[in-house]
Amino acid sequence: MEKPARALTIAGSAAGGSAGIQADLKTFQELDVYGMSTITAIVGRHPETDKNVHPQSIEAIEAQFDTANKQIAFDAIKTGMLFSKEVIETVSTLIESVDVEHIVVDPVMVGKLDSKLLKEDAIVALKEKLIPLATVITPNMTEASILLNDRPLKTVDDLKQAAIDLHELGPAFVLVKGGRLDGPAVDVLYEGTKLTTLEAPRIDTVNTSGAGCTYSAAIAAYLAKGKNIHDAVALAKSFITTAIEHSFSYNDMVGPTYHAAERKFGEAHHIQIHTKKI
Repeated sequence: MEKPARALTIAGSAAGGSAGIQADLKTFQELDVYGMSTITAIVGRHPETDKNVHPQSIEAIEAQFDTANKQIAFDAIKTGMLFSKEVIETVSTLIESVDVEHIVVDPVMVGKLDSKLLKEDAIVALKEKLIPLATVITPNMTEASILLNDRPLKTVDDLKQAAIDLHELGPAFVLVKGGRLDGPAVDVLYEGTKLTTLEAPRIDTVNTSGAGCTYSAAIAAYLAKGKNIHDAVALAKSFITTAIEHSFSYNDMVGPTYHAAERKFGEAHHIQIHTKKI
């Protein structure tokens, strides 16, 4: 039997199952990748204290990473919510300690309502320690704006310039996601000489909880399986577009994307791809 490729997610645990570690592991499983996790924090709101983020100790983070590495090892690593300078620095050191070809950094910096999840010193650590290690970073428009010192981003051309400028932070590739623009869902991929736009239909739904986590996890999964970055991003965009198309909610709260949608409905979206040398 051919063993599946291996991917580790280093992120927060989302109790509702729609985002974070849970979304990442569901995505890995759907794409036939052996998934592992290092939980940085447990996210779940206490009904009385209102505390929402319950951090894990640095010791616990190091223990999880070391155990997964010794038991299985990694073809790809994906990072999500790291939330503090100390955790970002620890995770950067852990990643540097292993020989892994593919590092996907989802720079989780804002919540659904644009609340900042990272303090200024953590943003500096993210820029200086972790982003330079990345095969690809996957900021959404708000996160790209914060990384560019709160530069406003309002058009596809703004996204293109943002990708070019973010590349100077040291990642091999930058994927700026244009989910908040009007019109089709356009993302921009840049690696130093070529700008590639990837366009998919915009799905009219509010049920997009965990979409960014799922997208970056799918990229990590496809990279682990040996796809090149352009194919990995295009396949991942199709995967998340189908998941959003079949998203749902059990109540009046924002619901999850449906990770099983591509497998269950046999649908893959055609992604329009345009590449331009600069």
